[in-house]
Amino acid sequence: MTKKLSFDEFVILAIKKLRTGDYKGVHSVYSGFNEAFKLYFTGENPVQVTNKMSEDGTIGLRPTKGGMVLYLPGEGPQSSRGEEALKKMGLL
Repeated sequence: MTKKLSFDEFVILAIKKLRTGDYKGVHSVYSGFNEAFKLYFTGENPVQVTNKMSEDGTIGLRPTKGGMVLYLPGEGPQSSRGEEALKKMGLL
C-alpha cells in the first residue's frame, strides 16, 4: 500500500512534474492541478491549501487569468506587474 502524500509533498511534486518547457510556473486550472488535487484529496479545497502554503513561504503564487500560477520558492517573478509598470515609468 502506498502512503498518501501530504499537501506540501503533493503541491511541490505537481509543480515539478507539470511544468512545461523552460516555464517555472504551473497554472492551477489549465495544468489540471486543481482537478488532480480534488481527486487525490477528496473533499479538500486546493485554493485554501495553496493560499496557506504561500503564506507559509512553502510555495509562491501569482494571480493570472483564469486562476493562479504556482511556483517553487524563489522561482517566481520577484515583483508585481504594478512594480514593473512603475519601473518602466521611472518611478521606482
